[in-house]
Amino acid sequence: MTQSSSFKSHTGAILIGEDGRILAALGIGGDPRIKAMVSDSEWIEQAREKRMFPVLLAEESYVGHIADVADGHLILLSIPPGENVLNFVMSVDFAYDIIDHVLTDPYDAMAVINDKAHLTYISPVHEKFFGLRPGEGIGRRVREVIENTRLHHVVKTGVAEVGQIQRMGSSERVVSRHPIRRDDKVVGAIGRVMFKGPQQVQAMARRINALEAQVEAFKKETQVSSKGEEFLDAIIGKSPAIQSLREQIRKIAPLDIPVLIQGESGTGKELVARALHMLSPRSDARLVTVNAAALPESLVESELFGYESGSFTGAAKKGKPGKFELANKGTIFLDEIGDMPLEVQSKLLRVLQDRMVERVGGDKPTHVDFRLCSATNRDLQSFIDQGKFRMDLYYRISPIVLTLPSLEERLEDIPLLANHFLREVAGQLNRPMPEVDYNVNEYLMERSWPGNIRQLRHVLERAFVFADEGRLTVTDFEAHAAEPGQGDSDTESAFADNVPGGKLKDALDDLERRLVEDALSRFKGNKKKAAEFLGVSRSRLYKKMEN
Repeated sequence: MTQSSSFKSHTGAILIGEDGRILAALGIGGDPRIKAMVSDSEWIEQAREKRMFPVLLAEESYVGHIADVADGHLILLSIPPGENVLNFVMSVDFAYDIIDHVLTDPYDAMAVINDKAHLTYISPVHEKFFGLRPGEGIGRRVREVIENTRLHHVVKTGVAEVGQIQRMGSSERVVSRHPIRRDDKVVGAIGRVMFKGPQQVQAMARRINALEAQVEAFKKETQVSSKGEEFLDAIIGKSPAIQSLREQIRKIAPLDIPVLIQGESGTGKELVARALHMLSPRSDARLVTVNAAALPESLVESELFGYESGSFTGAAKKGKPGKFELANKGTIFLDEIGDMPLEVQSKLLRVLQDRMVERVGGDKPTHVDFRLCSATNRDLQSFIDQGKFRMDLYYRISPIVLTLPSLEERLEDIPLLANHFLREVAGQLNRPMPEVDYNVNEYLMERSWPGNIRQLRHVLERAFVFADEGRLTVTDFEAHAAEPGQGDSDTESAFADNVPGGKLKDALDDLERRLVEDALSRFKGNKKKAAEFLGVSRSRLYKKMEN
C-alpha cells in the first residue's frame, strides 16, 4: 500500500505479533529506526506499561499509543499538536492514566464539540445526568442535548467563559467553556462542569449566599461609617478636649437613646448633632433641626406636631406634618431647648413618653419613631430651680450629656480652625487662599473669644475681605475690628453697641457704609473697581454712597 508523504511524515501504525515480529507497518511506522525500536521486547513491555509514550527521531518527534489486539499489539503514532503535549508525555509516565481520569472523572464532567457545534464527546457522568445511553449524544447539536449551554457561542466567538453559573434541570452548576484552536483557527470547544452530590451543592450554595449577605452588610456598614466620619472630621481640632469629644460621639452615636448637648453659643452644637446622626443606624433617614428659641410661641405646636386641614385661619388645605412626623425613622434635633415654653415642654414630654403625636385640630394620634438630640447654652439646673424648665423633661432628654468645650478651653486648635475657615471663605468668594503671617495665629490665640468658633469665623472672614495682595497680617484684624479697640467682640453684638437702640437694620446699614468706605479708600475713589470688589452694580454703589 502506498502512502502519501504527508501521511508518512505525520502519522503511522505498526502491527506486532505475539512473537515480536512486525506484521504490518504504515506511514511513519515503516521508518527503519522505529521498526528497530519496536522489535525490542523490553521496549514493548515498557510501552505497554505507559500505554502512551514519546518517540524521538532526529528530525521529528511523535507521541505513540499501544493497545493489545488479538494475537499481538497495535502501535499508533502521530505528531503532537504542540511542545506542551510532548513534554507532558515525556515527563509523566502515567500520562495516559491522567487523560483517562480527566475523561471519566465523575465530579468534573466534560463535553466537547466541533466547529459545527456538534457533540464529539460527552463524559459518562454527563450522559447519565441527561439520561443518555453511552454514545447516544455524539453527533447531535449540543443545544439539543445540554440545557442552557453556551458552547456553540464560544465556538462562534472564540471567547472563553470561565466560572459561569449554568442551570441544568433543577440544579445550578459552575462551568467553564474554552475554545480549542489549531493554527489560530477555532476547531472546537470544550466545556467542563463540576458535578457533586445534591447535598454538597446545596450546602455550597447556602454558604455562598451567607457570604454574599455578609459582604453586603460589611459594605453597607463601611459606607455608613465612612460617611459618618466625614461629619466627625468637620469638628476641627486636635486638642485633648476635641479628641475626647470625638471618641464620646463614636461610642454614643450607635446607641438609640436621647442625647443632650450643652455648650456656649458658637461652640458647634449642631455639628455634633449631625455627626451623632450620621454615625447612627438612622443615618439613611432625615435629621430634622428645630430651633426652639426661634419658633413664634403661637406656632410652636403646629410646627412641632403638625396640623390638620382647616384647623386655623391660614392653614394649608391638606394640612401639614410636624417636625416629629418628618423625623420618623430618623433624628430630631431640638436646638435651644432651654427656651421652649413650659406649655410646649409638657406636650413634648408626652411625645417622648408615648412616641405618639397628635396634629393641631386632629383627633388621631400618629406613632413616630425617632431619636431625640437636644442642645442648649442655658444652665438647665438653674432653670429647673427657677421653674422655667420641667425636671421630668430634663431627665427624659439627658440620659447622656455631651459638654462642648469653649474656644478659650482649646486655644491650641485656633491655627487649624483658622486654616479651615480661610479655605472655606476663599472657596465661597472664588479667591485664592491667602498667605498668613507667622504672628497671626499667635495674635488670635491671645484674644478672648466670648462668641467662640462662630466669632472666630466672623473675624477671619472680615479680615480676609480686606487683606491686601493675598496676604493676611495682624494689621488686617486690628484695622477692621468690629468695634474700635475691640476686634474680638461677639458677632452677635459687634455693631449693636455703636447704633442707638441696637436695631438690626441700623447695624446692617452701618456695616454696609463701612464696607463701601473701605472699598473706595482701597481703590482710591475708583467707583468701578470698588463696585466689582463688593460684588454690586455701580448704580447700587452710588445709592449706598448717598445714604
